[in-house]
Amino acid sequence: MSGFQQARTELGVQLRHLREAAHLSGKELAERLRWQASKVSRIENARQTVTEDDVTQWARAVDASPEVAGKLVERATGLLDRQDSWRQRHRGGLAALQEDIRDMEARTTLLRVFEPGVVIGLLQTTEYARSIFTRIKRLYRAPDEIDAAIRVRMQRQDILYDQSKRFRFVITEAVLRYRLAPLDVMRGQLDRLLAVTALPNVEFGVIPFEAPLPSAPLNGFWVYDEDHVAVPTRTRDLLLRDPDDVAFYTRTFEELCEVAAFGEDARAVIVRVLSDFSGQSAD
Repeated sequence: MSGFQQARTELGVQLRHLREAAHLSGKELAERLRWQASKVSRIENARQTVTEDDVTQWARAVDASPEVAGKLVERATGLLDRQDSWRQRHRGGLAALQEDIRDMEARTTLLRVFEPGVVIGLLQTTEYARSIFTRIKRLYRAPDEIDAAIRVRMQRQDILYDQSKRFRFVITEAVLRYRLAPLDVMRGQLDRLLAVTALPNVEFGVIPFEAPLPSAPLNGFWVYDEDHVAVPTRTRDLLLRDPDDVAFYTRTFEELCEVAAFGEDARAVIVRVLSDFSGQSAD
């Protein structure tokens, strides 16, 4: 067991002891916190990384002392700082990682995402997601939980219909053309993107190949409100909370929006790619 997983296990045990000392079942605690019961189980059994906010709510629900709550929050903060290795994160399972992301999204009011190489997870079709997870499993030797991971990813997409939240997505035209899935799957994925552009709380942009770029699109990033930024790389998932970092990526996102096509212009780019695909033979 890695040091990270050992620390996550120990924190889960501590939280379970607090719950049991408060004479609460996992289901009862979940009801108090308005969580799914499965989340309590995942945290206690070290299948999901608990956040500072999770720990704060948990401690309040079980009437833990401020001193105990503070120490647990420190441990949770340390875990999040260490949860940056993609191999380490995927070792816990593809589905568990999707649950972690879903929880972050649930706490976010405004989500801004830029992706230069892959369709954003919240917008993926089932079959496109299957193709992506199959590659992730091979690359990181993750446990074989592809079906479970796809199920959670599809459940994550329900949040797009929550009118209390806003989503701003920008991708490059390359994302539409990269063959990360068979041709028929790519066509279905592009149809899905056309449908997404009609959602009232979703702003969807595509940077065409001919657009003058403000900077090189080296990597994607996810800005969660003004709280933090997730910057995934090949081997690390950086979680940046420094206000200067958040401001930098927010400014970068706005610069990318300035050269992206939105609305009918974005749909025109997608339709153009679909037209190009129609002249290609199936895989």
